[in-house]
Amino acid sequence: MAVALVAVLAPAGCSSGSSSSSTLAATASPTTAGSPQTASTNGGTQLQEAYQAVIANVLPSVVQITTGDSLGSGIVYDDKGDIVTNAHVVGTATGFTVTLANSTTALDAGLVASYPDSDLAVIRLKNPPSGLKPASFGDSSKVQIGQITLAMGSPLGLSSSVTQGIVSAIGRTVAEPQGPGSPGATISNMVQTSAAINPGNSGGALADLDSKVIGINTLAATEPQTNGAAASGIGFAIPASTITNIADQLIKQGKVTNSGRAALGITARSSFNQQFQPTGAVIVAVTPGGAAASAGLQVGDVITKIGDTQVDSLNALTTALAALSPGSKTTVTYIRNGETRTVDVTLGELAPAQTSP
Repeated sequence: MAVALVAVLAPAGCSSGSSSSSTLAATASPTTAGSPQTASTNGGTQLQEAYQAVIANVLPSVVQITTGDSLGSGIVYDDKGDIVTNAHVVGTATGFTVTLANSTTALDAGLVASYPDSDLAVIRLKNPPSGLKPASFGDSSKVQIGQITLAMGSPLGLSSSVTQGIVSAIGRTVAEPQGPGSPGATISNMVQTSAAINPGNSGGALADLDSKVIGINTLAATEPQTNGAAASGIGFAIPASTITNIADQLIKQGKVTNSGRAALGITARSSFNQQFQPTGAVIVAVTPGGAAASAGLQVGDVITKIGDTQVDSLNALTTALAALSPGSKTTVTYIRNGETRTVDVTLGELAPAQTSP
């Protein structure tokens, strides 16, 4: 069953469905020291205390961001007032109001820079208050499936909310939907989580039980067959390594000069056959001196495979490239004048595309 993805930016209505449950009756037995029931109770108490400790440590670093009629979340990045969030949260705005987790006072902030290709942006408080608590970011390479996670943000406008789940997958390459406020980026190595992520959670923190931010809440999956209703327990977060890499560049340079993303050095569009079925990605322009030009690819060539990955559209091409690294070699399968050919290509780096005030 196919699912779609939706960037979780602004408050939206939620629908509820009916559910059934059964009630089981049991006869309680006396509890004795050291019994399994006592151990279970102690374990539950310890887990609860662990949750509460993470919330106390991380939630003060999570803020609510408002721009026009849109609302999202952000993470305090440093004590200078820099806040990292999603590019689709800031959109085309350059001014924002920010509300800290421990305050009801709205603070003014301005755009530092936005990098839509990785759906990340940094804004800065104009008059940072004392006592700002920057978040501590974890090591993305150590994130494991089954790890407990807490998602923090302002879902549906409910500030300082927390949901819990686990890391349900790692290394996901996800293509965001295009639309108002959503850049349609393709992002690799995303963390998949079962923690509930709803509109308004975008830009908030996904934390582990060590109080480390391991990702920034970005997307929730939706089920097309239920008119876009949320697919329960499937959300995605940009990993901490990508956050810190991009945010550091935006803060220090006002732009990204090292995207870390592979590129062919072409402009392409989806190719369709006479039955209007997608058949590949046709090259409409080749960057002089780029990876494709050096390999001999030409305008009009239809790319059908990157390595072993089938390519039947521009989106599929972008997704395949997102999983690769600049400087790596791959085999490109393409059609020229009705003939299928292959060529080995050393990939270049995606040219940075960002906005700044």
